[in-house]
Amino acid sequence: MGFFDKLFGKKEKQALDEGLEKTKEGFFSKISKAIAGKSTVDEEVLDNLEDALISSDVGAETTFAIIDKITERVKRDKYLGTSELNSIMHQEMAGLLVDAPGSITSDFNLSGMPKPYVLLVVGVNGVGKTTTIGKLAHQFKLAGKSVLLGAADTFRAAAVDQLTIWSERVGVPIVKQAMGSDPASVAYDAVQSGIARGSDIVIIDTAGRLHNKAHLMEELSKIKRVIKRLTPEAPHEVLLVLDGSTGQNALEQAKQFTAATEVTGLAITKLDGTAKGGVVIGISHQMNIPVRYVGVGEKMTDLLVFNKKEFVSSLFNVEN
Repeated sequence: MGFFDKLFGKKEKQALDEGLEKTKEGFFSKISKAIAGKSTVDEEVLDNLEDALISSDVGAETTFAIIDKITERVKRDKYLGTSELNSIMHQEMAGLLVDAPGSITSDFNLSGMPKPYVLLVVGVNGVGKTTTIGKLAHQFKLAGKSVLLGAADTFRAAAVDQLTIWSERVGVPIVKQAMGSDPASVAYDAVQSGIARGSDIVIIDTAGRLHNKAHLMEELSKIKRVIKRLTPEAPHEVLLVLDGSTGQNALEQAKQFTAATEVTGLAITKLDGTAKGGVVIGISHQMNIPVRYVGVGEKMTDLLVFNKKEFVSSLFNVEN
């Protein structure tokens, strides 16, 4: 049994396949129409395929990259049957997804990672940021790790309340202050408490505002500065949470957040309720940021470690 076999078992594969069902239905329908009545890949097929990929929310830039690769194959091989197209697209899409070596997504055991591992979570309100934090806490706890939450989104009372509910539901401690408190102060207290408790991981929620990018940048920079006083390498990961159901809007959010702070990984949520799962490929490719997790359901275990080969295989209904 290989490494990814242990990480991505039958339950995870089933959850991914079911979570991507709407995306797969729309994706295959469009691809089938693009090649209907054709036996070889010609200009018309490529044009239809381009339209199909863009309308599947893969994104224009990523679509052009895929079409260019297929065009190269056509020129090189002289003859390319439409029966080979799925296999080629499968390969090219997997190749466009950014690898994530040496991150916490290697497993939920934090093997070889600093202690406490400080995970800063960013993203606009409504994308499933708090739920993602709760699910992460649950997964790490299942792996036998001690988890501490930090409620640094102090500008929205509901954010602290929601994170408190998740801390109680999962059974992990939380560090919080009154609404309106300095977010950097909460982050500092959380890391300090994590060190004192001997926590394996500290997960810090941050405010989800984009209306003032300069303010956001200043706030996130301050949080980073203060926690570095305690752990110079922290934060070890800045995870941007995006709502996959918003399609290209998620890509725009990614662009704005990466302009405000250094994002090291992505968590893309709500893929089970949308046909826009193709956006995962476009965001990772265009932003050159690895996808760490995908959310494919309501259960606490429905936040899956992202495996690019399994993801693309699921899109194409291929057993990897």
